[in-house]
Amino acid sequence: MSQIELKASDGHTLGGYEANPTGKPRGGIVVVQEIFGVNSHIRSICDRFAAEGYVAIAPAIFDRFERDFETGYTPENVELAKALIAKFDMGKCLLDVAAAREAVGSAGKIGIVGFCLGGSVAFATATRLDGFSAATCFYGGMAQKFAGEKARCPVQFHFGADDASIPPENYLEVKAKQPGAEFYVYENAGHGFHCDARGSYTQAASALAWQRTLDFFARRVAAGPGV
Repeated sequence: MSQIELKASDGHTLGGYEANPTGKPRGGIVVVQEIFGVNSHIRSICDRFAAEGYVAIAPAIFDRFERDFETGYTPENVELAKALIAKFDMGKCLLDVAAAREAVGSAGKIGIVGFCLGGSVAFATATRLDGFSAATCFYGGMAQKFAGEKARCPVQFHFGADDASIPPENYLEVKAKQPGAEFYVYENAGHGFHCDARGSYTQAASALAWQRTLDFFARRVAAGPGV
């Protein structure tokens, strides 16, 4: 488990976190952060994937405008993180995702998973970048903006039924325009339900979504060629 440096195709250098399994990798996973940076929660997600046999890399996608940014989940933290969204550029972010893809490429087939902002990035990756075998998207509200784009790999979506920031008309449009995707809505779950460091954490929904994610990657990433 270590901090790493990545270099995007436009010359931008960014940080990241890498977690490695013991033994031969089953594949690689790019983990895309929430708006709170590559913080302890996102690092723990990478560690959990490493425990499942994957090489996992979380690129620091905010490094383009706020180097080494990470924070927690207090109301003050949330406002600080939200203020950075105005500087976010999806096109440039995908260059950083591609850099992570290259860094993890020797592990085998590659999947991507993202949470909150990262959920939208994961879906954009599925529609705009090659080289990924699966994409899992947790409560990515911006996915609606490009829901009509064609996915280049299998996609899985997770939304909370009680998410105050992503109303049903948002995720139902995504579902309608992505009929080939796996699509799950979790009752009694709000935004950020998978993050055990947040007040919105919902253990039952989190556990089910995580298992579905692992099963998805086992079929699409770890299963080998032609599967």
